[in-house]
Amino acid sequence: MADENDRTPEDEFRDMIRDILSGKEGVDASQLAAAAGLPNDPASIANIMRQFQAAMNASGSGEGINWNMSMEQAKSHALSTVKPVTAIQRAEIDQAFHVANLWLAEATSISELSSTPALISRLEWIEQTMPLWTQLAEPVANSISAALTNVLTDQAPEEMKGMIAGASQLMKQIGGTLFAMQLGHVVGQLSTEVVSGGDVGIPLLDEGQAALLPQNMDEFGAGLDIPMDQVHLYLAVRELAHARLFRHARWLRLNLISAIQDFARGISIDLSRVEDIAGNFDPQNPDELKEALSSGALIPPKSEEQLAALGRLETQLALIEGWVDVVTGAATTRLPRASALAETVRRRRASGGPAESAFATLVGLELRPRRLREATSLWQQVTDAVGADARDNLWSHPDMMPTAEDLDNPAALIAKLEATARGEVAEQDDMDRALADLLDGNIPPVDESEQE
Repeated sequence: MADENDRTPEDEFRDMIRDILSGKEGVDASQLAAAAGLPNDPASIANIMRQFQAAMNASGSGEGINWNMSMEQAKSHALSTVKPVTAIQRAEIDQAFHVANLWLAEATSISELSSTPALISRLEWIEQTMPLWTQLAEPVANSISAALTNVLTDQAPEEMKGMIAGASQLMKQIGGTLFAMQLGHVVGQLSTEVVSGGDVGIPLLDEGQAALLPQNMDEFGAGLDIPMDQVHLYLAVRELAHARLFRHARWLRLNLISAIQDFARGISIDLSRVEDIAGNFDPQNPDELKEALSSGALIPPKSEEQLAALGRLETQLALIEGWVDVVTGAATTRLPRASALAETVRRRRASGGPAESAFATLVGLELRPRRLREATSLWQQVTDAVGADARDNLWSHPDMMPTAEDLDNPAALIAKLEATARGEVAEQDDMDRALADLLDGNIPPVDESEQE
């Protein structure tokens, strides 16, 4: 009896969750897996049970989400299909990298990488990219976890409110566990799709690192009726161009990641939607919850501030991808089937790309560069007008980058670049004049009567 008297609300709630997971309360682990959008197979079910057991045992040990669960879930998803890089693949693709560097030297003034490009497996890609995935997903994970706690506490019967309130930290950990496992499932799926480190548009690998996944490259090239050595060479050029850009424009990676994080922090969870699901949830039919988790329905429409931030982010992503397209096109003119491979990449990107489902589900952000066609056209026009050196110099500083207005009206930007190339002084706009006045100390006095 002493042991019973010493039990805390956390103990009671933990036992209740164990009963649910074991099927005693009408919900078994397979139904929970379906609700979370995870595979419903014996290995996955065992993994879910193990992860939730770990979450319950760790209650009270810390405030943060255990992202090791994401890593384990991702590796579990990829492990059954992963193939190691063979010596033959390594020799063939190393040669492709060598030729790609020679071709890029003719297409861009941006220098080659100081580090050796890597060939990695799906598991290695997961290990190397998971830190950034969790960094980008954490703001939304915390919001969902807190929303779950609040809604279940509010909707609980009066006699259970004290129990659930006392176990709020455990509730947060369970919500975080669900999210971490879903992230792991998505990253595991991505590891079977991406062909390179820069394939998702954002720099998931360390600065200046290029990497290809031979297993996925071979699957990408299967059925294209294009010799595999040409596939390897084309993808090597794209990856090296992407990595060179981020190494050259050292501000770009932090700028891009910060923009995504700021967007994610601004996301709120649709509590009314969570309440509807919680109030009407049928354990025997978890489709509604599964759809809400997998479609991002818990994330409400974007605010005006978020829409503005999203527009800036999409412009930046389009400029990055457009530059890579133009440089790759110029560097692969000797490749017989380059145009067919470029079209395959465009179709693959237009259908969503490997990143879209991940970000749309996890943080409500689609990384599809909607203005890619305009960005590619702009970079090509700039190249034709002033050459590759002047084009690449625009990446030297954030303030020199083309804007959304430049995508709408490339002629104005090109006219300014052509004037600069001729040594002419471009006409200053209001911002230029204000900055010049500030630097020269010519700041007009403030009229205090106007301020009143």
